Amino acid sequence: MAEAGAASRATGREGWTVAAAASLLSAVSLLYCAHRHLLLLYGDAVAHLHIARRVVDSLNPGYHQLGSVWLPLPHILLLPFVLRMDWWQSAVPAAVPSMLCYVAGCVGIYRLARLWLQPAQAAVALAFYSLNPGLLYMQTTAMTEPLFLAEMIWAALLLAVHARALAAGEQRRAGRALLWAGLVLVGAVYTRYDGWIYGCFAWLIAAANLWRHRGWFRQRVGGAFVLFTVILAVAPAIWIAYNACQFGDPLDFMRGPYSARAIETRTAVPGSGHYPGWHSMPVASLYFLKAAEGGAAPVVLGNVLLWLSVAGTVYAAYRWREAAMAAALLLWIPLPFYAYSVAYGSVPIHIPLWWPHSWYNTRYGMEMLPAFALAAAMLTALLREAARRRKPQLERWIVPVMLAAIGLDCAGLALARPLVLQEAFANSETRIPFERSLAKALLQMPAHREILMYTSAHIGALQQAGILLRGTTNEGDYYQWNAALRRPAAPGRVVVAIDGDPVALAVAAHPEGLRLLRTVCSEGQPCARIYTSAADTSAMGR
Repeated sequence: MAEAGAASRATGREGWTVAAAASLLSAVSLLYCAHRHLLLLYGDAVAHLHIARRVVDSLNPGYHQLGSVWLPLPHILLLPFVLRMDWWQSAVPAAVPSMLCYVAGCVGIYRLARLWLQPAQAAVALAFYSLNPGLLYMQTTAMTEPLFLAEMIWAALLLAVHARALAAGEQRRAGRALLWAGLVLVGAVYTRYDGWIYGCFAWLIAAANLWRHRGWFRQRVGGAFVLFTVILAVAPAIWIAYNACQFGDPLDFMRGPYSARAIETRTAVPGSGHYPGWHSMPVASLYFLKAAEGGAAPVVLGNVLLWLSVAGTVYAAYRWREAAMAAALLLWIPLPFYAYSVAYGSVPIHIPLWWPHSWYNTRYGMEMLPAFALAAAMLTALLREAARRRKPQLERWIVPVMLAAIGLDCAGLALARPLVLQEAFANSETRIPFERSLAKALLQMPAHREILMYTSAHIGALQQAGILLRGTTNEGDYYQWNAALRRPAAPGRVVVAIDGDPVALAVAAHPEGLRLLRTVCSEGQPCARIYTSAADTSAMGR
């Protein structure tokens, strides 16, 4: 007991050192990315900031502005960092939640490895995770990946601690770890839908751990497990009830107009066939794994990384045949989840290496980073053990060589531009110039006019122009939106119709009383047409 406590305190001190180093690395990355205007390349990052902003700045502010498809926790965390207009526009303050989660993930992966390995070997896991250029970029944005990765890692860590404490008869410590794991998993449930499946498997592991100990239901840890079960069951039920109350469909996030299935249906090109992996789990698995490999190693070494990771995981499962190791295996859950999601959930992944040779959802592969990192540390332990038996003089070189290899790997990824950053550039190449042009045009409209605009696609134009959302009528304003579409030519209103969107359809159906002021077109994007009421005598103002 005393030895375990001393080891825990030592690991805690090491954790603070890891946190300090990760914080410095995080800050340097933010300075680099902010200086090069990389924070808003992802349209999803702009959209996450928009959802957080409209909770406090809209015609109908409040929790219902959180929407139905994307889960609410990332937007709730962003709320304090979009309150000021300049914060919303720059997105620099909005990087804080992602940066904190990056630091938490670094500490978590190190502490998870330290459950089985010495500090030098655990440092291999830390280096692989913390130095990944794609993660360093994503933690400067308002994307959800850093948050969910931290939740994955800490849930696995706490479940492993729970299993070990249970085996040692430490009821209080086991119960406390289980409750903390439950809270982390609730955060995961409200971050990404992956968290729902992750939570199910975590519950199964916790239940299996307790099943081995007879009489657990009469002990302190039994009550913790009941509470753990309740909060994991209630968390998704609350989101389903919210969808039912707010949108009239408890599964609106799955089958509503903004769901992945609806988006895939709208964006599919007629006659082009289905995306790769559609209704094929093997192909879907290959695309997900290739995206994961491409984000963690150069293309020529991707398959090598995967097989080494499998070897490290198998070795660890055999070497430490204990209940705690089952929690570490949770880190492989993204593989079956995304294989199924791509095959049957209308969630395509496109990678430049394979058809259709483009970038789309490559960032999902980042969820394998913790598994790769932990496997690298376990593989280091395997190599040291083999060297100790056969060539002891080589043992001390194993960790330095592994760290050097990871450094070269990350340097190569950075020089070639991380896969997730390639996707960000590719998918913002035409969007940002279009939104910039539209923002300039909106700034030339008569002042203090209501703007009727569909904001889901190009909210970046309003963001760049610094226009308050409460001065607009958009699809988030449930009480005013449909009425405005039926009568777009209301006096004192500026109408922004982007080809094919609901406002453009409304203008086509009710063109009477509208006067075209300006057309904004940009290569690779639909045209935006700005109208005002023909009854208004004021011309283009500012």
